[in-house]
Amino acid sequence: MIDHRHKVEPPEPFYHWYPTRKAPRMMDDQKRSEPETLSKANESKAANIAEPESVEPESESESVSEAEPVVESKVEAESKAESESTGPRVIAPGDELYVLLGSAVYAAEKVRKFPMSSGVYLMKDAAGRVIYVGKAKHLRNRAGSYFTKAALEDPRTCRLVPEIRDIDYLETDSEVDALLLESRLIKDIQPQFNRGQKDDKTFPYLEIMMGEDFPRVRITHQLDDRHSKIFGPFTSSGSLRGAIQVLQKIFRFRTCTLDITEAAAQWQWFRPCILHSIRQCSAPCGRRITREDYRKDIRRLIRFLDGGKRELLKELQREMQAAATGLNFEEAARLRDEIRLLETLDQRGELETNVQPEVFAINPKEGVESLQKLLKMSNPPRVIEGVDIAHLAGDQTVASLVQFLDGIPFKPHYLHYRIREVEGINDPACIYEVVSRRFARLIDGDDPFPDLMLIDGGKAQLGAAISAVQNLRITPLPRMISLAKREEEIYTPEVETPIRLPRNRFALRLLQSVRDEAHRFAQHYHHILRKKSQFDE
Repeated sequence: MIDHRHKVEPPEPFYHWYPTRKAPRMMDDQKRSEPETLSKANESKAANIAEPESVEPESESESVSEAEPVVESKVEAESKAESESTGPRVIAPGDELYVLLGSAVYAAEKVRKFPMSSGVYLMKDAAGRVIYVGKAKHLRNRAGSYFTKAALEDPRTCRLVPEIRDIDYLETDSEVDALLLESRLIKDIQPQFNRGQKDDKTFPYLEIMMGEDFPRVRITHQLDDRHSKIFGPFTSSGSLRGAIQVLQKIFRFRTCTLDITEAAAQWQWFRPCILHSIRQCSAPCGRRITREDYRKDIRRLIRFLDGGKRELLKELQREMQAAATGLNFEEAARLRDEIRLLETLDQRGELETNVQPEVFAINPKEGVESLQKLLKMSNPPRVIEGVDIAHLAGDQTVASLVQFLDGIPFKPHYLHYRIREVEGINDPACIYEVVSRRFARLIDGDDPFPDLMLIDGGKAQLGAAISAVQNLRITPLPRMISLAKREEEIYTPEVETPIRLPRNRFALRLLQSVRDEAHRFAQHYHHILRKKSQFDE
């Protein structure tokens, strides 16, 4: 064996001096440097754990839905290179790309004026129909990536690009809003080139069921309890589940489906589940906590979800820093992951802004049967159509028509109308025009009349709709009613006095769903037209 105390200079490479596979012993100068090296490595590791980057919404490449015909690799690279300074390059008439794009050149030039912000872009064909909807972190870069030679060659976009004749955009405040708006527009418009998101799949909500003695917390895609406190929609079910597990350690709420009431004596002898043993639930099922104390914890949870999470995150970050300083890296990493999960709670839309009508469940069958009984109809109203008007001070007036089949939204038969014959604010006249155009089209086509048409408004709006079908000399007259927003009064042609129903009646809830969906659909279309008008100006 070689004695390292004699300063023998080994030949290079060092390990060739040792015929065995064992690692060589360190020389004295190596031993002296070991603590310093390990110290620096630990400091680096601690720094990596103790200073987590804030969790951002998924990047475009990560969060693109399966609906989006992603233009990857060289398409993205080409677009990025073109867009780093002034956006997509100018396409001159003599360029090869100018010839390849053909009629899509106008849209390509229009994209150069798009903002460098998040939003949704809508591609249209020669007839003005929206054929593709996509979201973007940077509108100009993302939309511009379609008007490149690589996109024309890519098998996923080569059929789309030649069909494009125009393109518009809707700006959003964040990437999360862009993701939710994209999904909503795809469901409403059903564009030809969007492969996914056309079904009724929805983003999840966090629901706290305040109507119970001991409110439980759950993730849901169906909201049917009007006493609940609702947060969302959230963009990721997995992240939301992880965040709830972290919150349970702090607020110790229940997530089980037990029907626990304060008055029931049997809960005194009930054995709590393992969540109580690991201190993730205060076990109201076993009378381990009073109703008042449990609801106090729930109120703290609601304050946290309503925006009061800053102090909790600061406390967790202090604990993480202390664990990292003490070289307890496993604990520090666990706290880092918990902080990231809690920060994902910001990746959600506003309840009122990002409406998903599919999740506000009613019992369709009972709603239809209740409506048949209320209106004394011989047959159940299987096909219900709703009409609504949208405008801003009489400008850009539009209308929507939605259709419910057996109490469920039937989106392929949704229609938009631009008002042609009415100027200024005159809702009854707009209703008259839309109903006239709708039934004239039904007369000329093969589709049957709806069993019931619901007009958003009061007696004047209903009278205008009835006049429209009378002037078309339709017999017998289709069944029509209207629903006024303020008092939720139902107007019918047969009775002078409006009908008022309890808020929990299935018939009223079905009519509210039709009316609210027509209103939302009209507002969406009006918003698009306003944006287009501002863009053209």
